[in-house]
Amino acid sequence: MSNNFVIQTKNVNFYYGTFQALTDVSMDFEKNKVTALIGPSGCGKSTLLRLLNRMNDLIGGTSVDGKVIYEGKNIYDPDIDPVDIRRRIGMVFQKPNPFPKSIFNNIIYGPKLNGVRGKADLEALAEQSLVQASLWDEVKDILGQSAMMLSGGQQQRLCIARALAMKPDVLLMDEPTSALDPISTAKIEELIEVLKRDYTIIIVTHNMQQAARVSDYTGFFYLGKLIEFNPTEKLFTKPDIKQTEDYITGRFG
Repeated sequence: MSNNFVIQTKNVNFYYGTFQALTDVSMDFEKNKVTALIGPSGCGKSTLLRLLNRMNDLIGGTSVDGKVIYEGKNIYDPDIDPVDIRRRIGMVFQKPNPFPKSIFNNIIYGPKLNGVRGKADLEALAEQSLVQASLWDEVKDILGQSAMMLSGGQQQRLCIARALAMKPDVLLMDEPTSALDPISTAKIEELIEVLKRDYTIIIVTHNMQQAARVSDYTGFFYLGKLIEFNPTEKLFTKPDIKQTEDYITGRFG
């Protein structure tokens, strides 16, 4: 079975200085599935997400123990290049963060840094990534214009396209719709459904309805601990743990 897991965390503990943000988290993330991480603010969901592609390395004074296994290796082993990990495990943030460049240059920036040089290759990659992010039809005639003029929802899809242009295996999404209106949110949710055919997606969301709509599996976190991890339908209808039930029915949190 384990060859079907793209990432596995094994007894992961994470500290910001002396504060323990995650305690003994073990999870298996299945290939071509969407896993949602839910729980109240400050419970460790985003910390775990950033741990999966070593984004937390960029914060001083943090430490991690336990293992994050990706393709059979612990990504925290000393011989692993975090930049390579971030290329293969892409990330989309809460607020759209396009570069102050043209739409086209936003997409090809990463691939160019990684040695894709041919004009035709870059154009094909830009088109393919924008098609995948369901943005191509809206921007194909304005690729030379600044990404900053796009709407918030378009900018977020551009950021998804930018991540896809790096040809990742996994896409991490940290509350990708929390800054967006309902129509843009619905577009991103539809997009997640399509993208999981080709990618493994892990999404942090504070919106339980969203988790129920888009994910195959859901992990419920509370105070840095993984309380329950189950297929989404089971977790939302017949949770194993009373605390999960109290959270999803709004009795606490």
